[in-house]
Amino acid sequence: MLIAQQKKNENIAEYLIYMYQIEDVIRAFQFNVDQIIDVFVKPGLPDQSFLNQYRNWYGDLISQMKAQGCEKEGHLEELKELIIELIYLHNTLISITNDEKYKNLCEQSKSFLEEFKQKANMVQRHDVEVLLHAMYMKLQLKVRKQEISPETEEAMDYMRIQLAYLSREYNKMRSGNWNFNPN
Repeated sequence: MLIAQQKKNENIAEYLIYMYQIEDVIRAFQFNVDQIIDVFVKPGLPDQSFLNQYRNWYGDLISQMKAQGCEKEGHLEELKELIIELIYLHNTLISITNDEKYKNLCEQSKSFLEEFKQKANMVQRHDVEVLLHAMYMKLQLKVRKQEISPETEEAMDYMRIQLAYLSREYNKMRSGNWNFNPN
């Protein structure tokens, strides 16, 4: 909960990836808030005074996921809306502001992104959504302590850099510090 708030304010991509993980945690515990609190939250919580806030937060997410039909797969509407905002920003950086640095980052990650789309069966998905999925997959591999080949690590780095730039621009845009003037 506190981590989610901090990530949402600081790095939208990290927030989305974190929330993907939280959705999967909720599914893994079969939407049982008591188990989530006892097994997942309490062991890592240094201050028990936040326990009720966490219980309410997870309870609210559980209700939203059930109401939005995300019990088995998919993402919360709020997360989908944020992805749409990132897609609009991505398109704006490329087409309207003609951001050369971002366009170069897109070009550098393009072949890796296309290869990942094929392997992950995400050919019909937008590049931004695929970038987020790739970074979430990398997180899952690290959590499971699975080896990542040097080639995959290199590909992930190119995608990560593009996503980091997009996230930085998103934060500028949301804070009102974004320069919309085309190059």
